[in-house]
Amino acid sequence: MDNSANKINGPHQGQPVLVEGEPLESAKAAMIMIHGRGASAEDILSLAAEVDQPGFAYLAPQNAENSWYPNSFLSPIVSNEPALSSGLAVIASLLDRVAAAGIPAERTILLGFSQGACLSLEFIARNARRYGGVAGLSGGLIGPDDTVRDYPGSLAGTPIFLGCSDIDFHIPKERVLFSAEVLQRLGAAVTVKLYPRMGHTVNLDELKAVRTMMQNLISTQVS
Repeated sequence: MDNSANKINGPHQGQPVLVEGEPLESAKAAMIMIHGRGASAEDILSLAAEVDQPGFAYLAPQNAENSWYPNSFLSPIVSNEPALSSGLAVIASLLDRVAAAGIPAERTILLGFSQGACLSLEFIARNARRYGGVAGLSGGLIGPDDTVRDYPGSLAGTPIFLGCSDIDFHIPKERVLFSAEVLQRLGAAVTVKLYPRMGHTVNLDELKAVRTMMQNLISTQVS
């Protein structure tokens, strides 16, 4: 992981982080939950009750002014700075926090919705390694179509679930499918589901996929 990310002092540094579930010191795994534009840490953390699994600690950071970056995720990357780099640094710092408590990235799931999904997927692409899992709900990799995607490293079999409506106004299905291809090239095990005419929301099938990912992660842990 790029340790320089933790040195960034941008708009999202110093914001609150909500924590629920098992205490980090005794948890077997962690889930970092990244909320969408116009939402809050409380909003995304409410999903913890929907997917709750024994042994998990849940961490949900709050961003500044309810937005991780100002423009569309398809806009030129420079137009979303410095907020974008600040948001990526938040994820890096939370991974460091759970690792310090004894939970490595291999036992940490990143879950994001909408803008939070875009941020999470861009983070793992830029910081490829084995994660416990990634759930990108209504999101895709950040940047315009001509963005160079020569990310270094390997996701080393990380299970990734990408779910989205096939007519999402904010997230073109083409970007979801393209993101899946890029992440597969990085060595991830990617599952994609496009839901016919679904709104910009999270559905029960997606929550089931997340629960399965969590159950699989816990079941592989050595007691």
